[in-house]
Amino acid sequence: MERIKRIVKKMISIICKPEMKILPGNVAFFLVLSIVPIVILIGVICSMMSISTDTLSNFMNSYFPEQISDILVPYFSGQGVNLNVIIFTIMGFFIASNGAHAIIIASNRLYGVEDSSFLKKRLKAFNMIILLIFTIIFMLLFLAFGSKIMNFLTNRVLGDFASVVYYAYLIIKWPIGLLFIFIIVKLLYTLAPDKKIKSKYVNRGALFTTIGWVITTFIYGYYATNIANYSLFYGSLSSIVVMMFWFYLIAYILVIGIVINITSYEMSEDNK
Repeated sequence: MERIKRIVKKMISIICKPEMKILPGNVAFFLVLSIVPIVILIGVICSMMSISTDTLSNFMNSYFPEQISDILVPYFSGQGVNLNVIIFTIMGFFIASNGAHAIIIASNRLYGVEDSSFLKKRLKAFNMIILLIFTIIFMLLFLAFGSKIMNFLTNRVLGDFASVVYYAYLIIKWPIGLLFIFIIVKLLYTLAPDKKIKSKYVNRGALFTTIGWVITTFIYGYYATNIANYSLFYGSLSSIVVMMFWFYLIAYILVIGIVINITSYEMSEDNK
């Protein structure tokens, strides 16, 4: 009981630090900014593969909740690769990496580590935001709305084998999803501080974040598909509000995972 009290007290002291109070909103904001360059990049890839953007837009409108398709569809331009697209995409990801950069700086402060060079932190932040965005896309496409997408693909591609593949997907969906997210989150937590952190000190936070993300994504997917109706309060901004709220929950859970990891690390150091 005494150990539990010490852990809780240490976690509360970490959460109350100024950098931890602003970090979730900071990360969520820059994740939202990353949406546009991602969608434009998808549009470019589709145009290179001769996939009609009308087909992609119709698919989004038919199989994604209105709140999601309202955000993404307007940005499918179908333009090819040119200098403007390349510059805009790189700048978009660079701006979005400010969220990961904030995680690095906060982790260094909490672990008591000196910051590395600006260039090194920026390169690491860029890699981290790519991993984080890729994980969020995976959660949306594979966990939140995966059943609809898989049903669409199997019925049009596999024919008679559609039901077999679909039910196989339902069986492996959560085990594979949990394992994939855990590995990526653990990698993010290991990369964040400018110091080599042993794997055992990030396991608890990574497990908490993985479970938290999966539960939040499941609830968000169900809510956005079946219940959500923000238009009464936010009008045309309702789509952004729904997405931003989910991003904020994802960011907040990520930050709590950092707190758990640092608590585990500090408790271990105190016992040496």
